[in-house]
Amino acid sequence: MPSSPQTPGVASRLAALGLTLPPVPSPRGAFLPYSRSGATIWLAGQICEWAGEVRFSGPLGATQDLAAGQRAAELCALNLLASLSLALDGDLDRVVRCHRLGGFVQVVPGWPDVPKVINGASDLMAALFGEAGRHARTSVGVASLPANASVEVDGIFEVR
Repeated sequence: MPSSPQTPGVASRLAALGLTLPPVPSPRGAFLPYSRSGATIWLAGQICEWAGEVRFSGPLGATQDLAAGQRAAELCALNLLASLSLALDGDLDRVVRCHRLGGFVQVVPGWPDVPKVINGASDLMAALFGEAGRHARTSVGVASLPANASVEVDGIFEVR
C-alpha cells in the first residue's frame, strides 16, 4: 500500500499506535531472518522478544492469560516487521500485501483460545496495511517454543 500525501506511511501509522520497531532479532538457530524470491518474502518465525529479552514466557493458561498472549503476538509481529524492514532497506511502504501469518502459542493442554491470541498479530497487520494486511492464517497450540517464549509468529509478504 503506497503512501501518498493524503495517506500516512507505515512508519506514521506505527507511531500513531504508540509503537516502534524493535532491533532485528538475532536468529536463535542456523537460519536467516527472511528469504526472498521475486516479490515474495518469507519471514522466519519471531518470538515475543525485545532486544534479545523474552518479554512473555511460559504457557498460556498457566503463567500467562489471553491478554498477555495477544500482547506477545503483537510483539512477534513487530519483530516480523523489523525483519521485513531489513529486507526492504527500511521502506515498509513497499509492502503490497501480507498473505499469511502462522502463529504458535505455548499453552496448557486443552486451552481453547489459541486463535484469539494470534489476533494480536493479525490486528496489527490490518491496522498498518488496511485491507492489504488481512491474510490467511494458521494458529497452533504447542508444548514449547524457543527460549520458553509464549508465542511465535511467521509470515509471508508480497512486496514491490
